[in-house]
Amino acid sequence: MTAALAPHDRARPLTKGSTYPARDLCSQCGLCDSRWVAYVRRACAFLEQRFEAMEDEAHGRSRNLDDENELYFGVQQRMLTARLRQPIEGAQWTGIVSRIGVRALESGLVDAVLCVGQSEDDRFTPVPRLARTSAEVLAARVNKPTLSPNLEVLEQLPGSGIRRLLAIGVGCQIQALRAVQATLPLDQLYVLGLPCVDNVSRQGLQTFLESASASPATVVHYEFMQDFRIHFRHEDGHQETVPFFGLDTPALKDVFAPSCLSCFDYTNAGADLVVGYMGATFGRQWLTVRNDRGADLLALVEDELDTAPVSSRGDRRQAVQQGIDAYDKALRLPMWLAELVGFVVQRFGPQGLEYGRFSIDSHFTRNALWLRRHHPAMAERHIPAFAERIVSRYRLPAS
Repeated sequence: MTAALAPHDRARPLTKGSTYPARDLCSQCGLCDSRWVAYVRRACAFLEQRFEAMEDEAHGRSRNLDDENELYFGVQQRMLTARLRQPIEGAQWTGIVSRIGVRALESGLVDAVLCVGQSEDDRFTPVPRLARTSAEVLAARVNKPTLSPNLEVLEQLPGSGIRRLLAIGVGCQIQALRAVQATLPLDQLYVLGLPCVDNVSRQGLQTFLESASASPATVVHYEFMQDFRIHFRHEDGHQETVPFFGLDTPALKDVFAPSCLSCFDYTNAGADLVVGYMGATFGRQWLTVRNDRGADLLALVEDELDTAPVSSRGDRRQAVQQGIDAYDKALRLPMWLAELVGFVVQRFGPQGLEYGRFSIDSHFTRNALWLRRHHPAMAERHIPAFAERIVSRYRLPAS
């Protein structure tokens, strides 16, 4: 499946941090801190968008833009919602991603799992690793919502004895990984993708936590959930929730990484299997199987899951249009009004796949506008066809 490294690939990588061709748009995916930096001009999601080619190579075809589900969620064999019947203690939700990683190792499907642990000094500082045991996979549970150099661990592959790898990552990482896949010293690569938007630097994360949480120092993890509230879990186990509409938008408008403000791979188009929450009702996870390798990953745990079909309810369009205008003007609602709006939207607003489309529409329109304002010369070639079709459905402020 993959080729041996060419002589120039065996050279030592450049000093870490010495070159990032995407400059301010770099997502710190780690590729440039490995010997695979030689491929960055073709591999970097922020230097060259190659969605159709990536989908063709990974799944055997690109998405059907006339199919509403594929337009939004990408190539798919199957979509479903699920939760583990026996959740993993300490996992962010029920732990489906971690369980797949564990089962992939235990079954012998792979030799290692590329996952993200945390620094000994800071729970939110990501430390990518090649996990070879179930304990190492479980130690990496819970998202680290900061930019993470996952692909720097590719440097450890030559001579490691790892021939079959399960890589867990977000869209920009997976786009780069797919672009260099044929050069990796692997016999088989499985990709488990996470939907991703709005990552931040560690400093940016601190700004967000201090703005949004009553106790930022004790937050263990958080997520923007389908009930239109941010759910924070704290060290003592208690949960704190804050309505989306109560965020300090003026303070947070510029906290997100420029790479995330120019990204259109929310649903991780290149992954074999995607596990997130965006297309499920509250309390469940959303899974998209894109190809046969994704089906093999799901088969590892399906007997342990409580599964259900995807569903969809409501109409997102008015809420998206209002959100475009509110975000552009950096409006902040008083908390009493934010709670009221949140209650109404939760009760009567989009749910299931329609919530997923609401989130995609909101981010794609925001990102298209950001690109047109900050990088007008690259906007036309950088916004993929599926995103352009979605964005065209809305009225955007003047760029």
